[in-house]
Amino acid sequence: MLDVTPLLAATDRFADRLRAAPESRLRRGAAAEGLALARELSARAQRLETPSCEPHVMPDAGAFAVADQVSVAGRDLAEALRSTTAASSEMLDEAVGLIEEAAQRAFQGRGSGPR
Repeated sequence: MLDVTPLLAATDRFADRLRAAPESRLRRGAAAEGLALARELSARAQRLETPSCEPHVMPDAGAFAVADQVSVAGRDLAEALRSTTAASSEMLDEAVGLIEEAAQRAFQGRGSGPR
């Protein structure tokens, strides 16, 4: 069983930054970056849980819901990685990397608020 703590921590950090971001930052791309990440994490979780089915696409619930979408998708992936025998530490590391890269793109430069 994988220790998914790094994935949960990265998910929480990014979701918290999205929640604390002003609307202007969300509209300048942070929300879109978060939604793209949430969709990717969700798809990865679904492929682990039901590899024979095409993943459902997470809907766009708006800029103010994206932090919750990231949180849910990250936790779903963590649970899928924790409970699936096909999961590997490489999958975990890759997911953490995706979150860190998305956070960097969403909040690079221009006074991004709390870190």
